[in-house]
Amino acid sequence: MVYTVSATALERLVICFLEMDFCAASLKTNNNLTYKLMVLFAEELEESEKKMRDLAHMSVKGRLAQSLLTIRQQFGTDKEGFIGLEVSRHDLAAFSASTYETVFRTLNDLLKDNLIGVSGKKIKIIEPEKLFKLTENNL
Repeated sequence: MVYTVSATALERLVICFLEMDFCAASLKTNNNLTYKLMVLFAEELEESEKKMRDLAHMSVKGRLAQSLLTIRQQFGTDKEGFIGLEVSRHDLAAFSASTYETVFRTLNDLLKDNLIGVSGKKIKIIEPEKLFKLTENNL
């Protein structure tokens, strides 16, 4: 079987594989499960469309700000206030649909404006409200 998507685990996890026949039979017999999956897929599609719109209309600074806020929301912060995931500049560039060089320059701008703090691959959001404003001003 050929899969059109892949994933990389950022933390230890346990995965399981469900046969398609089992999934199809479950969806046919459990209307509540089918409905909940449809709602989940509709919400995911809406979020995906929003991300695509943002990529098309936001400046690099807005996309990078959005990426940092999203990563912080998903991974939380440590006791020092740094985002709970060490992220490389290359990964941040890929996540924000930009180039490494542009992300590097933009991070330096955010540092100069004292919106973020950096220690190696660790990033701390100092002014989340101002960072969020960067995402709003670009649409």
